[in-house]
Amino acid sequence: MTHTLPKLPYSPEALEPHISKKTIEYHYGKHHMTYLKKLNDMIPGTPYEEASLEDIIRKADGGVFNNGAQVWNHTFYWESLSPDGGGEPTGELLEAIEKDFGSFDKFKEEFTTASTTLFGSGWTWLVKNPDGSLEIMKTSNADNPMRQGKTPLLTCDMWEHAFYLDYQNRKPEYLAAFWKLVDWNRVEDRF
Repeated sequence: MTHTLPKLPYSPEALEPHISKKTIEYHYGKHHMTYLKKLNDMIPGTPYEEASLEDIIRKADGGVFNNGAQVWNHTFYWESLSPDGGGEPTGELLEAIEKDFGSFDKFKEEFTTASTTLFGSGWTWLVKNPDGSLEIMKTSNADNPMRQGKTPLLTCDMWEHAFYLDYQNRKPEYLAAFWKLVDWNRVEDRF
């Protein structure tokens, strides 16, 4: 199986002024594409030749895992954002956030703190645990919560290539922009 780069759900300039077209061109067009090319070069003749990205995340290690997980993580990140995003979730997701974090504002604060204090490169996630509770997780490098049996609902890419062209080292500003783009309808569907 040859994995393909999913089309962005919006045009490269659609997330401006929060995430620039230039960032999208480098992040999606170069970084995301490079992970995909490396994965497709690595899997022929391996047990992962016909595997889904989810199976690669759950079972692989080394370069196959790193590149496969980064393809999946990036696709999930792009699909978590929308030019019409922002605001707050509704319904059962909002109720679960309020139950597990006290309030939506407290959740945002905890997620932002987790993101801005992540050391090195990685991801911040809102996940659903097997018991139905919600949790904020930080993962390093390509790691993904599916490896721990958790269901990803939302992620923020905290690799420098996600924000450095627009925000340099100002992670809190990147997170403030991120919240204006979150596609809560998509997150609710995942929930």
